[in-house]
Amino acid sequence: MSSLVKEDLEKKLFKPLAQNLCEFIEIEFSVQDRYYLCVSVTKTDEVKIIMVKHYRVGLDEKYEVTKKWSLNDLQMIDGKEADTDNPFFDLHFNKVYCLEAYSCASKYSFARTVNRLNHVYLKKDLHLVNFDSTYINDDSIWSSNNKDCLVLMRICFYAFNLVCLSLCPLPL
Repeated sequence: MSSLVKEDLEKKLFKPLAQNLCEFIEIEFSVQDRYYLCVSVTKTDEVKIIMVKHYRVGLDEKYEVTKKWSLNDLQMIDGKEADTDNPFFDLHFNKVYCLEAYSCASKYSFARTVNRLNHVYLKKDLHLVNFDSTYINDDSIWSSNNKDCLVLMRICFYAFNLVCLSLCPLPL
């Protein structure tokens, strides 16, 4: 489903703006409408963070840009709590935007993409606070091509260890 949404976003919104969509996540912003937080790169290699409203008119899907920022203006991403499964995060521009991702995994996916694009295009000191660096940095042993599964894989690993330990008999 998300690949269809990404394809539709690229076709209807980002290609006409001459931008390459790198990542998008669904965010909880309004009860009535769907919103996406997108990261794109322009033809002039400028990285943009765009909030998009998704709605339907009859049978047609429509997308509307509601907010647009430059990655250069982003000062910090605050993941709120690194040690809990928490989808809330703050984007610090001149103003702080409190957002809720659809899931904790999508929050980390967004932060990884922004961090990677910052290293490729800007190389500025971007602060990622209250994130587990194991899931953010590409040099960790948990890195893979399918980074959306990193958090789930780590949780399963710990759960398996706990089950194994609980099944071991204790010496009397």
